[in-house]
Amino acid sequence: MSRTGRDFMTARVVFAALTLAALSACAPQVPDSGQGVGFDNSFEAQRQRDAALAGGEVGVPGATDAPLPGSPEDTAAATTRILAETRPGAPDSAELNSGVAPVQASPSNPAPATINNPGISDENDFDAVAERQTIESDAARIERNRAQYEVVQPEALPTRQGGEQPNIVAFALATSHPKGQSVYARAGFGGEGRAARNCADYASPDLAQIDFLARGGPTRDRRGLDPDGDGYACDWDPAPFRTASEG
Repeated sequence: MSRTGRDFMTARVVFAALTLAALSACAPQVPDSGQGVGFDNSFEAQRQRDAALAGGEVGVPGATDAPLPGSPEDTAAATTRILAETRPGAPDSAELNSGVAPVQASPSNPAPATINNPGISDENDFDAVAERQTIESDAARIERNRAQYEVVQPEALPTRQGGEQPNIVAFALATSHPKGQSVYARAGFGGEGRAARNCADYASPDLAQIDFLARGGPTRDRRGLDPDGDGYACDWDPAPFRTASEG
C-alpha cells in the first residue's frame, strides 16, 4: 500500500473515533435512583398517611407505626378526629359531626328567621284566615257588600248633533240590494263624465251620499252623482254598515 493510501485509512479511523466520542457525550445519563420510575416511594408515603389517620406515630425513632385501618368506621372516626384537631378554633368534634359514616358536618349558620311582613296579604293562608273568619262572619260580610250595591238605571242616548242631515247608516240598513244594481231610472247622456266631475267636489263617498240623499235621492239625482241608478252616489257602498250591524 502506498503512503497516500495509509494516510487516507488513518484519517478515516480518526474521524470514526471522534464521531463515537461526540455521540457518547450527547447521550443522556440514566440516574441510578434505586426505585421504579414514577413510584417515588408512593406506596410507602401512602402507608404513612394511612397510619397517621389511624393515630399512629410515623417517623419517630423507637415508635411503631399503627396498622392500617381495619374498617370504614375506623377510617371515619380517625378522619373526624384529625379534622377537629386541625381546624383553627374548632370546638369538640362531637358538636360538629354525627359520628356515623359518612361524616356529616352540622351547618355552621343558624336557620333563617321567619319574618312576617304585615304589608303582605295572607288571604291565601287557610290557617290564618280560619283563625279570624267563620262561616257566619263570611255570610255577614257578603250581606254588607250587597247592601252597598248601587244599581245604575240606563239612560236614553244623547241626540246626535246635525240631525237634520240624512242618516246614511239608517239608509244602508233600510236597503238590501247590492252596489251596482240599477233600481232607479236615470235619464240623459254623458252621465259617467258628469258624475266624475261632480264627485270630485266631495272629500269622501260618505259626504257625497249624504248630499245625494239631502237633494232628493235616491229617486232624484239633481247633480248626476248616481248614473247607474243603484241609489248609491259616487261609488258609496252600504255593505260595511250592513256587516257591522250583523256582527
